[in-house]
Amino acid sequence: MPITCNQEQNIRELLSEKIEKKLAKYGRETTSMPFLSRLIQDNEKIAAYSFIHSMATTLGMSIYEDVSVIIASETADEAFRNYGVGGAISNNQRTVISSIVSELRNGERIADIDKETELVLKASSENGKYQKSGNIADFYMKRDGQEYYFEIKTVKPNIDIFEKSKTKLLEWVARKRMPVKVFLAFPYNPYHPKPYHRFTEVGLMDSRKDFFVGDEYWDFIGGKNTFPELLKIFDDVGKQFKNKLNQKFKQIAQEKIGNY
Repeated sequence: MPITCNQEQNIRELLSEKIEKKLAKYGRETTSMPFLSRLIQDNEKIAAYSFIHSMATTLGMSIYEDVSVIIASETADEAFRNYGVGGAISNNQRTVISSIVSELRNGERIADIDKETELVLKASSENGKYQKSGNIADFYMKRDGQEYYFEIKTVKPNIDIFEKSKTKLLEWVARKRMPVKVFLAFPYNPYHPKPYHRFTEVGLMDSRKDFFVGDEYWDFIGGKNTFPELLKIFDDVGKQFKNKLNQKFKQIAQEKIGNY
């Protein structure tokens, strides 16, 4: 289903609030960039870079988590960000999960989240203990009685991040002790228009069954064509703030950068 007027308004307000706060509070922390300033020879471009980098850091993945909740709110029974999965994990479950992940990384197993889930659920949960690490799902929703848990990551993780995420997903299954749906999701494809292909991911994830990239993710939680509609909203908000941002760049550029 398309993004509703109410959802669009909520996303616009969210983005506008984030940008306004950054415009109001931002102050250049770095006062000396001796190498970059000599190479770029343009204080305004350096100012823009500094602000954009700070903006990206401030937003982090949280902006995608917030937007996910808004997008899913119209069709899901429940939708939350930073959701505590809860539950306990036994030593036997940890051993099974460790074995699965090790075999995947070493190319001894083909990724198949359904079979992996089955193995984890067969493992004994006796004497399970609460484990604080890995307890939080970035985004959770429940739809038609099915629970979905998502780990939302930056788009170019190294192999260790993929391995940790895969372990966390399987641990969520162990915690819930039932076949919940677990996913690693990237908010966009940095290689577009080419398919996403990251050498660090090869073999660890089961594409489209526990691994979503860009439009796959947004259309899954919001319905067909959610992704282009979402990009249009971001574009509109960006145009709305274009002049304010340019003025901020000029203001920051007036602050002297020490060159040693």
